[in-house]
Amino acid sequence: MKLRTILILVGVAIAIALISLWMGQAAYTWFPPQASAESILVDNLFSFLVTLGTFIFLGVVGTLTYSVLFQRAEKYDLSDGPHIEGNVKLEIIWTVIPFALVIWIAAYSYQIYDQMSILGPMEHAHHGSMMASANADEVSKPKAEEIEKIQVLARQWAWEFHYANGTNGEVSSTELHLPNNRRIKLVLHSEDVLHGLFIPAFRVKQDVIPGHDIDFEFTPIREGKYRLRDSQYSGTYFAAMQTDVVVESPEAYQKWLADASIATPVAAYNRASNEYAKRANANNWATVIPAAPPVVNYSN
Repeated sequence: MKLRTILILVGVAIAIALISLWMGQAAYTWFPPQASAESILVDNLFSFLVTLGTFIFLGVVGTLTYSVLFQRAEKYDLSDGPHIEGNVKLEIIWTVIPFALVIWIAAYSYQIYDQMSILGPMEHAHHGSMMASANADEVSKPKAEEIEKIQVLARQWAWEFHYANGTNGEVSSTELHLPNNRRIKLVLHSEDVLHGLFIPAFRVKQDVIPGHDIDFEFTPIREGKYRLRDSQYSGTYFAAMQTDVVVESPEAYQKWLADASIATPVAAYNRASNEYAKRANANNWATVIPAAPPVVNYSN
């Protein structure tokens, strides 16, 4: 291979690498704001995959484009191409490189999930005993008393949250309130069918399985209001099974708990029940009757 050809290939590879790195950085803007420590880890992994995928895509498409434009057979040339036997070096190269890439991706992915302390679907748990820091460079283990424990009840079609440390006893709500920069443990329980707790801004999702109490941990790092959705199809009104997640300072969180604990529990507004009451009988359709609206201290 001539020196000029080698220099051209090196130049093209550098250009593709720079474009791939730019795409990897651009991938961070494709998601909601990073609102949990876990979101930083997940976004770093996604950016890595986008960078690598872009490099492979441009390399393959570039090679195909060059072949189509400059390596075409002459017009009316219907002869077979030259018969070339296998090249051992080439076969080793195109076997080793994909193998190395797969191992690299697997190792990095495992490292990220290990930092997030995900045991996997067979365990039905997200233990999170190791807390990912806000810059995703350090991992520390919080003390048990530093973990905020919240009971989560899922039913067709509503979320209900119970907080054990209200000033006047247990506090319940249909809006999830969380203290910022505090390790959170949600104890998930389904009263009927399979549900999925999904907070896009946190990049965390966990199936809520009937008959199992599932511990699910994460760490909010950004104050604000985010959306919680049911990620599993759980029946007719599952799209209405949404609520807000409010991340606030520890002081504001304690004040909210104190105010909510003295409020009289009332039946919260429930979109599924409301739509069923207005439409089901009128259309005379067969459907699952939504559970009664939750009776809570605070509703959104």
